[in-house]
Amino acid sequence: MSTASGDGADAGGDGASSAAAAPAGRRIPPASSMPWVRNLRRFVGSGSGLGSEALMELETKRILLEIFKERQRKSAEAGSIPSFYKKRPEEGSISSRVQRLAKYRFLKKQSELLLNADDLDAMWVCLRENCVIDDATGAEKMNYEDFCHIATVCTEQIGQKCKRFFSPSNFMKFEKDDSGRIAILPFYLYVMRTVSLTQARIDMSELDEDSDGFLQPHEMESYIRGLIPNLAQLRDMPTQFVQMYCRIAARKFFFFCDPHRRGKACIKKVLLSNCLQELMELHQESEEEVTDTEQAENWFSLTSAQRICDMFLALDKDQNGTLSKQELKEYADGTLTEIFIERVFDEHVCRSKVGGGNSREMDFESFLDFVLALENKDTAEGLTYLFRCLDLNGRGFLTTADIHTLFRDVHQKWIEGGNYELCIEDVRDEIWDMVKPADPLRISLSDLLSCKQGGTIASMLIDVRGFWAHDNRENLLQEEEEQVEEA
Repeated sequence: MSTASGDGADAGGDGASSAAAAPAGRRIPPASSMPWVRNLRRFVGSGSGLGSEALMELETKRILLEIFKERQRKSAEAGSIPSFYKKRPEEGSISSRVQRLAKYRFLKKQSELLLNADDLDAMWVCLRENCVIDDATGAEKMNYEDFCHIATVCTEQIGQKCKRFFSPSNFMKFEKDDSGRIAILPFYLYVMRTVSLTQARIDMSELDEDSDGFLQPHEMESYIRGLIPNLAQLRDMPTQFVQMYCRIAARKFFFFCDPHRRGKACIKKVLLSNCLQELMELHQESEEEVTDTEQAENWFSLTSAQRICDMFLALDKDQNGTLSKQELKEYADGTLTEIFIERVFDEHVCRSKVGGGNSREMDFESFLDFVLALENKDTAEGLTYLFRCLDLNGRGFLTTADIHTLFRDVHQKWIEGGNYELCIEDVRDEIWDMVKPADPLRISLSDLLSCKQGGTIASMLIDVRGFWAHDNRENLLQEEEEQVEEA
């Protein structure tokens, strides 16, 4: 039995050992020793099996890590504040010449990409020949298919430089009718304005000596001087008046485009300002097309410039080239209040370097700012100028006491003019109702700007004539309506 069982056990053991031996004879090698695993790992490790996005991610991480380590190293080694100012190259140096040459070539290349007058004429002819007439309005219009066809024709006739105007995004900028068509005239005016502004930017950049994107007063005057021969209404300007005209014209650009009075105007801001558009209105061929009123209202017209120059000379009684407080009081027939004149000298006139420490005289540039502020009271720049004068204590807001003090002089001139008696408190309450300030106890500059009546309120507080116009606004409005009906 034991033998049998032992034999059976042996047999069983042999069977188990043989079963175990079978797989042992076909042993699976470890993964690291398999050739295809090694090749796969090598392939993945090299990065050649990754997609472009994964490679870009790895490269970005590597670069950022290098930058981070470099900054850490510099931070550890730095013993002082890192330099943030780089000295401009000296005039006449190789660096300066290379910079000027590169700027010249760049601007020349940009200028060559612009459409000239002949190109614009050809585009207009092409637009008119390939448009359709709206039966209802008679306007010349084009749909998107016409737009693409005109783009092809213009490209063949003019060249590639006109292609950028015929993009789908440009087509979508214009108002479309029910049939999806746009008028050709607004599109053509858009092309002309784009070309004109680009040319203006190139011209201004050429005059920008330090290439910082800003124009200094003498650079702006040079730009205006170069425009005079091309402006129909300024061609006959006397030669001896050109320099004075350029000073007057340039000052408006700086009044509106240099609010912080840093002595330089940003070229981009100049291009987007209404000042440049107002100047370009002088392109009209005949002055007969412009009324005398329009000429006087346009700061850049020859009539307006001569008016301002004559006004300054008439006020300058001692002919010393500057205005004293007493001389400035005669401005606008003496209707401005004395406290306002005092505040103008306090806030906007620098102390004279000659004639004593406390003597102040208003030079011609300051006078131009003064006139611009009074003639543009409804603009943010004009109202900001005036608000500094109204803010008697420099606190950034006006109180009821300030309004009472300011209007007291107006009230005095009002009574001296033979007008009816009025209550200062009633006027003060009316101003408060007009402004509706956020803080019921004070009026800030933002309150005056947001109420849309800041110019009127400023006139009421500094000029008796301005208060008279407000007090008689209904009669004046009726007279204007009657004049329109008669015309």
